[in-house]
Amino acid sequence: MSENTFDNYQFDDEIKRALALLKYEIPTKVQIEVIPKVFENRDLIVKSQTGSGKTASFGIPICQIIESDCINPQALILTPTRELATQVRDNISDIGRFKRIKTVALYGKEPISQQIEEFEQKIHIIVGTPGRLKDHIERGTFILDEIKYLIIDEADEMLNMGFLKDVEAILTKLPIDRRTMVFSATYPKKVENICRQYMTDPINISIASENILTNKIEQQIIEVNEAGKISMLKDITIVENPDSCIIFCKTKGRVDKVFAELEKSNYSCEKIHGSIKQNDRFSVMEGFKIGNFRYLVATDVAARGIDVNNISLVVNFDIPIEKESYVHRIGRTGRAGKTGKAISFKTPSDGENLKAIEKYIDYEIPVRVPPTTQEIVKMKNLFEKKVRGRRNGI
Repeated sequence: MSENTFDNYQFDDEIKRALALLKYEIPTKVQIEVIPKVFENRDLIVKSQTGSGKTASFGIPICQIIESDCINPQALILTPTRELATQVRDNISDIGRFKRIKTVALYGKEPISQQIEEFEQKIHIIVGTPGRLKDHIERGTFILDEIKYLIIDEADEMLNMGFLKDVEAILTKLPIDRRTMVFSATYPKKVENICRQYMTDPINISIASENILTNKIEQQIIEVNEAGKISMLKDITIVENPDSCIIFCKTKGRVDKVFAELEKSNYSCEKIHGSIKQNDRFSVMEGFKIGNFRYLVATDVAARGIDVNNISLVVNFDIPIEKESYVHRIGRTGRAGKTGKAISFKTPSDGENLKAIEKYIDYEIPVRVPPTTQEIVKMKNLFEKKVRGRRNGI
């Protein structure tokens, strides 16, 4: 085999047909490492960035292994947010479509009775958030005896969001002889403790952050004082005039402030953070995907699950403290073969964080000169024309 392709794997014809339809040809690094280990029936701890293809790395082999004639669920996948749960469900449903693998997503703020009705039919894989899954398990909605695989996805974010007790409650109810896989962008102490307590001789797989970011995404730094950030954001958006843009802030309060300023200036925008009701967050995400508005102001946690291919600009209104978060943020652009741009606002206090990020991605991000008054005036008519066009549904 001169080249590692999905054709080299001994998958069922139904799985091969689905992968061909999905244009899955060359496996990613995480898929090359994880897929064989799943078939070896091992517990896995996988450190890998969002966007590396990790959902398919466990979704493909599980769909291969699943017994489609079995009535009870055989795999349980925990995700931190409703948005990610629906994304994972859709991805796995696509992979298992021709094998007739039935996957459901369970999350809060949706009638539990409606979810219970789904289990009157055959269900093979369950994806859900910890709180709602714990609720269903306590109600006895589905039989746990046939669960052979537990996947904890985005484990670091899940525990950061306070789901530790719910996750542990679920773990104690599952069959002991199951296989457990933990996927996480980082490996903090909380995740390590869970792995040590509930896994059996796990294999550690660490996928280095690839430097494709510098090829597909043009990264820039703009130096600015804290008080000048809002003004700089408006100048940048006028000059760049993106079709679709995410603006990342470090706190919910910052998101609210930036959103209010943009809305006051008639920007086509929405906001998303952890204090916004889950139903509203879901509606915002769907609206962003279909292009109902151009600018989304978000925190890191709330942006998990964003899977939009046409985001042309990411603005780090606040440079993140965690270097992995930087990679996750700017990875929202430059997707599906397209190029993108990421602009980060650096204040005098951001020096150490920025150095850590640059060391992590092995790339010195160039400093950009702020837009001149002449550039802003030149682009303002085009910017306002696009704003008017969006309001008129053009």
